[in-house]
Order: sequence, then structure tokens, then C-alpha cells
Amino acid sequence: MALTSHTAPLTAAQASRLREVLEERGYEFETKPYTLYAAKKGKLNVSVYEKGPKVLVQGKETEDFIRFILEPEILGEAKLGYEEELDPEMFAPHFGIDESGKGDYFGPLVIAGVYTDAPVARALRAAGVMDSKRIASSKRIRDLAAKIREVPGIAISVVAIGPERYNEMFSSFGNLNRLLAWGHARVIANLAEQRPSCPRALSDQFARPDVLARALKAQKVEIQLDQRTKGESDIAVAAASILARERFVDWMDKTSTAGGIILPLGASAAVIDAARQFTAKHGIDALGKVAKLHFKTTTAVTGDSNTSGTDSA
Repeated sequence: MALTSHTAPLTAAQASRLREVLEERGYEFETKPYTLYAAKKGKLNVSVYEKGPKVLVQGKETEDFIRFILEPEILGEAKLGYEEELDPEMFAPHFGIDESGKGDYFGPLVIAGVYTDAPVARALRAAGVMDSKRIASSKRIRDLAAKIREVPGIAISVVAIGPERYNEMFSSFGNLNRLLAWGHARVIANLAEQRPSCPRALSDQFARPDVLARALKAQKVEIQLDQRTKGESDIAVAAASILARERFVDWMDKTSTAGGIILPLGASAAVIDAARQFTAKHGIDALGKVAKLHFKTTTAVTGDSNTSGTDSA
């Protein structure tokens, strides 16, 4: 399967040099949100995003662009085709786990996991799978999630904890990290039932390593457990992040439509305004059906310091 999407980190100097190279080769530039610049030539699109910075290459000529322009002229190293030698762990059988909704006042907490081996990892890379945080479009999230589910040999588990259940569990656990650990461990246990011979699980690290290790032990799952920050650089974790995000945005869209109020992401002033509109329309008691009440946002909405905790995300 030909590679049609690729992303790579850049230095500021590399981003500047890439723009010069694109100009020299007659690329047409356009304005796109969150980018330093974006350019197009034929069916190939090149976008350099502010955050990072990083480059996203998309189109049928992606491989040629990487081999003949990006790697030799900008990055100064040849990696395409050598990924398995450079990062063999990513292509070895393992589970990747990530979550969505942790920092959002509205909506569920969703934890997802994916099993990959070498053929699955290659298929996910070819499909353009990347960390969901790099993808601004909900449509793109849904398109990628559909492609992930179609990959032969993949195994998937998604655990979604809706706001009402989340609030109950948070009161029981008394700590967000322990709640997260329970969700991650539950997903690993679900995947282990589907792929019992899988030797390793990789989770994006969200707390001290022993927090998740204890939760996994409680699930009676024996597996090598690795945890690291920026775990989404692993293709299995990246795929999990997309599946978790899909479930989260689907819930947000459905609930916004049903409640007649658009529920924004995050925990900003816009979120406070939306929460006030929601309580005015549906009553204060209904807030727990759509929001994580321990966020400080609850105090800003209700004016009652006894209705929320201090843990915001």
C-alpha cells in the first residue's frame, strides 16, 4: 500500500528552508489555520504547522516527496523504508493505550486501546494514522477511525465513561489519576482477552508508573507494561488516540444537538458560558449529566464552592 500521508518534526530553520524549496519548485501557497504556511502542487499537499513546528505531507506523491526532497534536502537523513530497523519495538506485537476528554469539562472520559504487529503497523502508517492532537478536523478523525477498524488483524477496545458515571467514579476514587489508571487497565484487560499472547502494553504516561501498574494488577493481567510521555509517537498509541477522540466528539455532537446548546471543548470562558446556558435551560441538577463536576469550572458556573473540587484536569 502506497504511503499517502506523512508527518515529521522540523526545526525553525528547517521549516524556513522547506518554504524556500517549495517556492523554488513552483508550489502554490495558501492560508490554512494553525499553519506557518501550506502549499500545493498537483495532488500533493504540504502543510507546516506552528506547533512543533512539524510538516504534514499528503497525497499520492508523498513517498517521492519524502525520498527526494524532505529527507535529503531538509532533514538530512534517510528514514523512509527503514522504520522497522530504526524503531523495531513499534512493529513488534503490543497494545497501545490513550485517552480523550481528560481536560474537557463537558463530555465523557474515553480510553481506547489497539493491538498492532508488523503488518498492522505498516497498514496504519500507510493510512496516515498520527496522534489525534495533530488533527483539528472531526471529519478527519472519523475517516481515520474508519480506516483503523478496517485493518486486518487489528484488535480494538474502547471504554467510554459518561459524565454521570464519571462523577460517581471520581467520588469513589477521589483522584483523577486513579480513575484514569482503572480505565487504562480495563482496556488492556479487554485487549488481552482478544490477543492473549501479546507480550507488551504501551500507555501514554499520565501519572507515576506504579499507579497504572497497581490498577493492572487488580485486573489480574500479567503483561510487560511500558509507560512514556509523548507515547503517541508509537503507531498503536496514535491509533488508540484517534479511536478515543472519535468516541468523544461523537458524544459531544450528539449531546449538543439533543440539549439545544453547543458544548465547547476544554475548560475556557466559553465553556462556563455554555454551562450557564445549559443550567438555565435544563436546571442545575442536570449539569452532572454532561459535565465533570470536580473541575473548578463548576464553581464558576454555580457560584457554590461546595459543588466542585480543585482538580481541574
